[in-house]
Amino acid sequence: MDEPLFPLLSLSRLRMGTDGTGVTTLIAGAGCPLHCRWCINERLLREAPVESVSAPELIRRVAVDDLYFRATGGGVTFGGGEALLHAGFIRRFRALCPSAWHVSVETSLAVAREQLILALDAADLFIVDCKAMDGEIYRAYTGGDIALMRGNLRLLLEEAGPERVIVRVPYIPGYNTAEDQTRSAEALRAMDVTRLDLFSYVIREGGA
Repeated sequence: MDEPLFPLLSLSRLRMGTDGTGVTTLIAGAGCPLHCRWCINERLLREAPVESVSAPELIRRVAVDDLYFRATGGGVTFGGGEALLHAGFIRRFRALCPSAWHVSVETSLAVAREQLILALDAADLFIVDCKAMDGEIYRAYTGGDIALMRGNLRLLLEEAGPERVIVRVPYIPGYNTAEDQTRSAEALRAMDVTRLDLFSYVIREGGA
């Protein structure tokens, strides 16, 4: 069987408190089904070439911080783009990497249900970037269909449990209001989301 490959954009080492527990390395990959207005992935694609790497090779590169991972309960976070487009690779990485490493996935959940199911037992934590719970706001900002995200979030909460799910809800100037953000948070709590991260985008002149 051929090794699955990951379209690597960048590795961001020694992160603390932003991408899961302990010290983490953020593994950014290319590819996303959404077209968000302020998208860091598009900037990375312009500035850095995509490199296809195998799971053993990626583990070798990340292992430089093995001591930090073990000492703090940290590990790696797959981001993007959309990490769950590469669910098969994440499963392979999880099977090969040290069991002490904590594996997190950042996702918009704008993927086929099968991709989410494939990743359920490969990640310790899912960090969901839901943007908004209002369909019109969601479509205006992402270009996507909120029904797909909502359905996958229900599945994730049922199968993984609320304790393994963090949902991020941003205030995005020009696209929603603080009141919209509050309503989104209320709707998510009604779905049994217990771990919410409410924050604001900082929009600088010329981009996010």
